[in-house]
Amino acid sequence: MTSRYSRYFAAITLTFVTIGSFAQKPRARDIGIPFEGTTGKNNAITDVAGVEVGYSTIISGSGKNVIGKGPVRTGVTAIFPNGKVNHHPVFANWYTLNGNGEMTGTTWLTESGFLETPVMITNTNSVGVVRDAVLKWFVDKNWYGNEEYWYTYPVVAETYDGGLNDIYGFQVKESNAFEALNNATGGPLKEGNVGGGTGMMCLGFKGGTGTSSRVISINGKSYTLGVLVQSNFGRKKNLTIAGVPIGRELKDTLNYELKAAPQSKHQEGDGSIIVILATDAPLLPHQLKRLAERVALGVGKVGGRGENGSGDIFLAFSTANPAVFSRKDNTQAEMLANDQMNPLYEATVQSVEEAIINAMVAADTMEGINGNKAYGLPHDAVIRVLKKYNVVK
Repeated sequence: MTSRYSRYFAAITLTFVTIGSFAQKPRARDIGIPFEGTTGKNNAITDVAGVEVGYSTIISGSGKNVIGKGPVRTGVTAIFPNGKVNHHPVFANWYTLNGNGEMTGTTWLTESGFLETPVMITNTNSVGVVRDAVLKWFVDKNWYGNEEYWYTYPVVAETYDGGLNDIYGFQVKESNAFEALNNATGGPLKEGNVGGGTGMMCLGFKGGTGTSSRVISINGKSYTLGVLVQSNFGRKKNLTIAGVPIGRELKDTLNYELKAAPQSKHQEGDGSIIVILATDAPLLPHQLKRLAERVALGVGKVGGRGENGSGDIFLAFSTANPAVFSRKDNTQAEMLANDQMNPLYEATVQSVEEAIINAMVAADTMEGINGNKAYGLPHDAVIRVLKKYNVVK
């Protein structure tokens, strides 16, 4: 969940908006922020072949919050490990750095070692409706292909957008989950104020959805690793970019205006982050848990501390071994040697770090319920500080 209590204050837009998954405005590298590692073509989780992402973004109304009417600043994100059509379960596992949040379906995911559904991300109060909608979508699309008996546990995660969104108005509907699922596609992705990340805030500024990828070589073979984050965590003073204490340097820069407190009590540092990691490296579930654990290092590099009020929950899956799942037959799986995994660990940390900063760079200033406002990261000021520290020229 992204902050069960966060100050997340959204943009003034007076119409219902739905946004697909196509290329976005400037990203962190575009404005001059340096990162380590070689990215995939789109620098996105969709660089892992077969992965598709879809969004439903809901932005409407302004002014005083009227429960059930808005303003609304929220949405849904859908991530398919191998597309909407070529469905097969994939090896997966998960890890929680701090558990003040929710990700459904993880009990069976750990027990079985397989991710059998798309991964959905939304706001804290909409997990139930999104989970039920996924099951209905499965029936409508014949997801399990004419099996007379099937069961599944949809994976749905959340972060809290109640500082800017009418979260107790339950504005996410079944149709929004359907839209995110149906719109999922590969290629470049929008970031910032889109999908489940619409109403989120991160490290003192506007946050949201971000993505990044790395291409690595192990024993002469190329592998891709990508992540998608829904980022809504952290204290401004801890914000670090390219090793520079940006938050402390910009301590006097506006990051939010809280005109009317949300219904829950917020403490500084409350907030959450969901990270979904995909790779085409042949990893078994125990190895994917090891990757998911390394996500925390990337979160820490930009300033996350796993505070008490934060839900920091990470899931990793591998698209390799596509024929390994069977309900009745023995199968064989390829496994990367544990001693060869270090490049994947480094790629994980690098990708998570960049995805979080991409989310912040892309996120525009948003005003939401009761005039609460979250300000976008000031690009020029960030570059000015990086120059001060001789990180960029």
